[in-house]
Amino acid sequence: MAIRRVLVANRGEIAVRIIRACRDLGIETVAVFSEADRDSLATQLADRAVCIGPAPARQSYLNADALLVTARHTGCDALHPGYGFLAENAEFADECAANGIQFIGPSGDTMRGLGDKLPARRTAERLGIPVVPGGPLDADAAPADTVLDQVGLPLLIKASAGGGGRGLRRVDDPVDLAGALAQSAAEAGAAFGDPTLYVERYIERGRHIEVQIVGDRYGNVIHLFERDCTTQRRYQKLVEEAPSPVLDDAARKAITDSACRLARAVGYQGAGTVEFLFDLDTGAHYFIEMNTRLQVEHPVSELLTGLDLVRLQLLVASGEPLPVSQDDVTMTGHVIEFRVNCEDPGNGFLPAAGTVRRWRPAAGPWVRVDTHMEQGRVVPPYYDSLLAKLIVSGDTREQAIERSRRGLAEFTVDGVPTTLPFHSWLVAQPDFISANLHTTWVDDNWKGARRP
Repeated sequence: MAIRRVLVANRGEIAVRIIRACRDLGIETVAVFSEADRDSLATQLADRAVCIGPAPARQSYLNADALLVTARHTGCDALHPGYGFLAENAEFADECAANGIQFIGPSGDTMRGLGDKLPARRTAERLGIPVVPGGPLDADAAPADTVLDQVGLPLLIKASAGGGGRGLRRVDDPVDLAGALAQSAAEAGAAFGDPTLYVERYIERGRHIEVQIVGDRYGNVIHLFERDCTTQRRYQKLVEEAPSPVLDDAARKAITDSACRLARAVGYQGAGTVEFLFDLDTGAHYFIEMNTRLQVEHPVSELLTGLDLVRLQLLVASGEPLPVSQDDVTMTGHVIEFRVNCEDPGNGFLPAAGTVRRWRPAAGPWVRVDTHMEQGRVVPPYYDSLLAKLIVSGDTREQAIERSRRGLAEFTVDGVPTTLPFHSWLVAQPDFISANLHTTWVDDNWKGARRP
């Protein structure tokens, strides 16, 4: 059944992105907004906009009851959760289904099987997909010697139920293990309501590689190749690019085959991202987790392949088969995305708020900017700090970097701090230019340098 009207259950640039894809397909949209977002770009572009509560997210964008009531009241037959907020909440997906509203994403059962990292690891192991050595852990009961015998040092402690760096700790010294376990469990319990932990061997020279997949209800699964998300700070992504500069054709085929095998095994429907760690020293890839939603960095895959991922989400949710096969998916050139966050890179990337006094985004050929910001708008302190995404393409990685320098130099924001100075510094670094990076490179090398 074709979708007629979508409730856009999110805010910011992703809400704008969803509304535009719906308009291309002739689908009506209803934007929801908190009191802090009353005059946002999404409310201006949608066919209708409804206030769902005060500024704090728990009283608005995380209020499942308010979203469902709004969807029913406005006659929406589908709901797009975007990313963040309730996008990976299995119970919310179940509630949408119980209310006759098509959740644009996988089912609640699929989320439960893949969203929690431990069941996802077990599924990957059953399918013969390599996982990082490690396993589940009881923070209170596991003796340090048992953990060390199983995994060795250095190791990473991770929260089973969540991500975003919460509960994540590296341990290099045996004497630090017990305290790190207790701290991670407390942080995971507070953030996700579940203190369950697991540990993994820490890969000293690892690249973070993720594979974009899309599946339909007829068992078809395709991949849109990989994205390299290695440029991170404290496990938070800053820059994403595709294709990965460290994968050859054989490694690319192995990692994309693993991603599609996992998605097919669980009957995955919708867009999702299978994340891996690639060991630069051995050339091995290891499954980490799967994100059962659209990713912030999805434009990288769109520019690489020419496919509209939000459009594919809407078509699959409408019950249509994927309009392309794997043989139809090809990649062209190189794409790099820079996250322009309202953060002060010279002060530990501290998030900020305030009024944008000047806003002149980059433009011109081979440049795409996904944003919800406009000059004079207020950046509220309640939500994620992302202001925009600058996505640049070129025939080669070298050309994409050159064009990125132009785009970053043009992008001007006054009134609030942004990560633009960091990105301008980054694209001038020899290690970035030569792709000689690993996941902690930024932590090791960024010293608060200012725009050249």
